[in-house]
Amino acid sequence: MTFLVDPMFASPGENPPVPNSPNDRRNPLVPMPDGDLSYDAVVVTHRHQDHWDAAAKAELDADVPLFCQPEEVDAFIDEDFTDVRPVNDEASIGRVSIHRTPGRHGHGELAAEMGPVSGFVFEGDETVYVAGDTIWYEPVEETLDRFEPDLVVLNGGEAQFEQGDPITMGVEDITAVRDATAATVVVVHMEAINHCLLSRDELRSATEGVRVPDDGEWVNR
Repeated sequence: MTFLVDPMFASPGENPPVPNSPNDRRNPLVPMPDGDLSYDAVVVTHRHQDHWDAAAKAELDADVPLFCQPEEVDAFIDEDFTDVRPVNDEASIGRVSIHRTPGRHGHGELAAEMGPVSGFVFEGDETVYVAGDTIWYEPVEETLDRFEPDLVVLNGGEAQFEQGDPITMGVEDITAVRDATAATVVVVHMEAINHCLLSRDELRSATEGVRVPDDGEWVNR
């Protein structure tokens, strides 16, 4: 079973920059890497423009199984998707169980303004935790303890606006996850969106025991 998570298919510069950021370049900053994008189902952690865009909406088949947060079901139905499957707590497809997990997209009032976000745990032959856009906080640790994943995928980049603290994981958050789990930790969501300011080289030099793949690189546990 292959899942396509948070598709953003726009060409470089096709989408506007995330506003109120120190970097005003248009998104995405890089092209999609060449590769096989065959999939059995789509999973969307939340509908911010760097996780779901008009190009993805136009390209995906309307009848693809699409798993999402309950709060965003109507938006996908309004876009004419016909097999939208909200995950309240748990869902399944084939032999894979999908569990929705909490996320906090920032700190304090800013996290509330960013709206609901989710992570997802996929349980099959192995267990994969896709944390989504979140910082390190207690429910992330609780998810690691509960599911004991084999592989953890984190959204790094330390995305930030001109005011306030980062809204995705930076070095300290990623290090905390690495220290809390025996799983392989992979960091993505790097160098593709204008408000993600932490580079791959900076993260690699500041951490150990964490995998930071290049665009298009395959990762095996």
